[in-house]
Amino acid sequence: MKCPNCGQWNRASLPHCQKCGTPLDAAEGQLPSWKTTLRDDQKGKEYIRVDEDGEASVTADSRDALAQEMAELKKRKAEGTRVQRQLRRESAERGSAPSSMTIRTHATVDTFWNVEDNPRSTVRIRRSGEKDPEEGRTHRINNAWQDSRSYDPLWEEQEMYGTWQLPQNTQFTGKLPSRSRGLRHLARVLVAIIMAALLGLTIFFGYNYFKDRQAERNLANQASVTASIKDDLAAHTILIPGEDGQQIYIRELHTSYIVTGGFATVEIADHVWYDELTDFIGESMDVTLTPFVKTSGGQQKPLDPITYEISIPLSPITLNTPDGLRTEVATAMYSMNFTVRPGSTVYINDEDVSDTVNSDDGSFTYNATVQPIGDNNFVVRVRSQYCRENSMTVTLYREPQEIPLDLSADTYSSTSKKAIEIRATTLPGAKVEILSPHSDLNITEIDSTGAFSFYAVFDKIGYNTVVITASDPGKKTSRVEYQVYYLPNPDEYTIKAWPLNAAEYSELLANNNVRTANTQVYVAIGTIAEIISDKPQMAIMYTSEDGKSQPVLLENFTKTTWKVGEYYRIYGDANGTYSNMPRLSARYTYW
Repeated sequence: MKCPNCGQWNRASLPHCQKCGTPLDAAEGQLPSWKTTLRDDQKGKEYIRVDEDGEASVTADSRDALAQEMAELKKRKAEGTRVQRQLRRESAERGSAPSSMTIRTHATVDTFWNVEDNPRSTVRIRRSGEKDPEEGRTHRINNAWQDSRSYDPLWEEQEMYGTWQLPQNTQFTGKLPSRSRGLRHLARVLVAIIMAALLGLTIFFGYNYFKDRQAERNLANQASVTASIKDDLAAHTILIPGEDGQQIYIRELHTSYIVTGGFATVEIADHVWYDELTDFIGESMDVTLTPFVKTSGGQQKPLDPITYEISIPLSPITLNTPDGLRTEVATAMYSMNFTVRPGSTVYINDEDVSDTVNSDDGSFTYNATVQPIGDNNFVVRVRSQYCRENSMTVTLYREPQEIPLDLSADTYSSTSKKAIEIRATTLPGAKVEILSPHSDLNITEIDSTGAFSFYAVFDKIGYNTVVITASDPGKKTSRVEYQVYYLPNPDEYTIKAWPLNAAEYSELLANNNVRTANTQVYVAIGTIAEIISDKPQMAIMYTSEDGKSQPVLLENFTKTTWKVGEYYRIYGDANGTYSNMPRLSARYTYW
């Protein structure tokens, strides 16, 4: 209840004003004045209802009472609003700031809105220097714009409310409340970014998952090709998917295959694709199969072509003699030795020498004529079955000569005889000298034709070098060196062998130089313990009875290739030492 003297509001149950003590109308025992305005005692409309038996009943309509209360509430609300505005105007006249000011944010960082109870009088406050964003609809009030736009149809009477304005002495200072708004905006941005990232990851992984699944399904419906071996040769196995019992026809193979277990199995050796090719073949080639499935109606339905790559091996070729691809020689004839696959086709400088290839081990020897012109090149081309052509170039260098000196083309390169005849030719009238052991030199025709002959005598087992020179005044002396491999027959060689028992083993170590000079023959019996070289093959054998001592190094000049752990009886002649053990040049091998 409001005090009639000072205007202080008090509780209705109080007898006196709390501020000035003036008696109040609502003293104890008296009803508040506002209660006299209530109309709860007024009765609304009544309804009389008669049932089937003729009995009448009277009932009130509660909706009338509810409608009356709502009308009274609306009137009281309007009156309260008028009184609050009157109080604000009185406070403003006394110099106090308007009460009940509410602030709401706006999109512009440097502004905020002052909203009163009347939406018609909404004030937008800005910082100094800001331009009017809605020019023509607002007017400036002390660094602020008052928005006169109306958006609530409830307020109709302009004269009731007027236009609220800021007091002249009102100023806005301090920092505007934009920090919390910025944090909320940043949080919303971060949440949006995280959600976008999660969505992108979901799409990415989902796409990859379905892509992999599709690839697996496609792979299950495609033919698979794997490398394999067929008849000890390179091949490929193709699995073509289908229904059991179907026939898959391969056009290139002119063959049909039955589908069993969900696949038709096709095995093809790689060489069938290039066996008939005579032109140049590369290291690899792409091959294609064209499969067809035979339908129940007898028609052929084409399937996807199958393409894969095959590697084509080179024809094998090994140079045994000389040791390298370039060798300096001093003879007009030089023997080169090769090993190829048996049955290979071999050309040397476009000359077919295939008939000289050994059908058992593939070895062959070519006697090359070497001219005294420097480099003599010999191109060897080999084509083996199921292989592409291979080639190598061997260069034999012979120093150019001012005085020609050549041996006969039929000169032996190996022999079992102690001496052989050698024939040669030179410049007629030139002086000839034999610098190696020889006998029976014949120069009767040297002045007329330049021909001469002699017998070369071999003083050691193995390679012996025959040396011949020809000279003429005013010209550079020519020199020819020719090697002949001398090895007596087994009956003659093995009968000279000494056993390698403990006594002879010690004697060989003590007098190794003498035994090497005399090419003394020994027989080594035992098991090959270790291979230390393949070309030439060199192995260690323990020659004691228990097989644990008396090691000997054996250099293989025999026709047998030794194996570790195999037991042999080997004949060889002394040829120095190796790591404090005797060294023998093996000539014959027996089991």
